[in-house]
Amino acid sequence: METETSTIPIEKDYQELREAVARVCGDFPGEYWRELDAKSEYPTKFVKAMTEHGFLAALIPEEYGGSGLPLRAATVILEVIHETGCSAGACHAQMYTMGTVLRHGSPEQKQEYLPKIASGELRLQAFGVSEPTTGSDTTQLDTRAVRDGDEYVVNGQKIWTSRALHSDLMLLLARTTPKDKVEKRTAGISTFLIDIRGAQGNGVDIRPIDTMINHHTTEVHFDDFRIPASSLIGEEGKGFYYILDGMNAERILLSGESLGNARYFIKRAVDYANERIVFGRPIGQNQGVQLPIARVYAETEAADLMVRKACAIFDNEQPCGAEANMSRLLSAEAAWNAAEVCFDTFGGFAFAREYDIERKWRETRLARTAPISTNLVLTYIGQHVLGLPRSY
Repeated sequence: METETSTIPIEKDYQELREAVARVCGDFPGEYWRELDAKSEYPTKFVKAMTEHGFLAALIPEEYGGSGLPLRAATVILEVIHETGCSAGACHAQMYTMGTVLRHGSPEQKQEYLPKIASGELRLQAFGVSEPTTGSDTTQLDTRAVRDGDEYVVNGQKIWTSRALHSDLMLLLARTTPKDKVEKRTAGISTFLIDIRGAQGNGVDIRPIDTMINHHTTEVHFDDFRIPASSLIGEEGKGFYYILDGMNAERILLSGESLGNARYFIKRAVDYANERIVFGRPIGQNQGVQLPIARVYAETEAADLMVRKACAIFDNEQPCGAEANMSRLLSAEAAWNAAEVCFDTFGGFAFAREYDIERKWRETRLARTAPISTNLVLTYIGQHVLGLPRSY
């Protein structure tokens, strides 16, 4: 019977891309992230490096200055970033928000913004969707955009809008038709690409929210904020469907991050279990340590297969709602289980910040809540895949 005795066997695609991303990430060790975490600072140098190497423009077509890579390649980029112990949370939004502009924007909008996003001249990192009173029920949002000549006047509030203080542009979802005037819950909502440079104090108020992870999230208040009518993406009233299109990409991309986190924890746990000697033997020799690590490895490989399937369907432009949601569910669970196992393997040392376990552990918990909670994924599967009655 043959056994693997050297390294963890993982079948990897895009090997050259993986190595290139890993080399850049090598310049940003745990110490870099710990210092940022302690001061709640934005990883400007990291985002700059990712931009300069073209990784954040992976999905932008070559004609607009990007790489024109498939979603699978972009998912791999995010996976490697997290597998190396870094975090793409400060810049990943550019990948999935950009898609709305690419698929539904006008030729003028694409030409105006995509090359500048690709080069890093402009940052598209903010996504204004969630609101305090509606949560995941996006169809009931209250932020209004009322047409006034060649402008729209925006009033309302968004919450959990990460990176709004570090972005030049924001993808905004707002109601253009009152709720009582639409025939369908999903109608009457529009998508806008707005410039928020200089908007702070001029109709926009952005307030940081102090959270357990350094994600630079904010709440954004709009008070008679005027935007040009040309900010509208696609047709008025159809914005909800444009966003749904991007949400599948978002869930798949962030699943890559969770896979990377899971592999980070598995490697750290394996290395420590081999090195740590207690009672005259490596702790990895004990089944109580070894078997949980083996289990989360199996869970991670299973999640990886679903992510690959979702990417393949998306890249072939086929409906992939079920696969995108299941990718998010399985990868988030695998990452969290791996984080718990790694924490247990390190024991007391996991609490010491210098080991980076507790920082990554905190970051990993988010995936079970955002951008979609585990329970909402399960209700989606129940209703849309299994044909069970709608539960919400």
